[in-house]
Amino acid sequence: MYKLIVLTDRESSYGFKLAGVDVVEAENQEEANRLLSSLINDDRSGIIAVSEDFMGGIDERLRRKIDRLYRPIVIPIPAEKRIQEESDRPEYVRRLIRRAIGFDVKLGQG
Repeated sequence: MYKLIVLTDRESSYGFKLAGVDVVEAENQEEANRLLSSLINDDRSGIIAVSEDFMGGIDERLRRKIDRLYRPIVIPIPAEKRIQEESDRPEYVRRLIRRAIGFDVKLGQG
């Protein structure tokens, strides 16, 4: 069975841990890159949700490898401060979804 794993900083990890999600903590970008590289090579990884702050700093070689993968799926999770600052939250979520799955998704009712 594949696992959902969250790669984030220590401060953001507590909520995920309370929800019962497997969490891997990184102290800095270099460590996040090393941990992500290890996680994508782990046969148990199904989805790896990476803090948007770390996702933005992934080196080009690792990013190309992620783009070619069938599994695991690597998706960004928004940083809390960014969600609070974003004035058009539905548009922000739409962009995240498009980046994760490659398609625009209509958000809203009706």
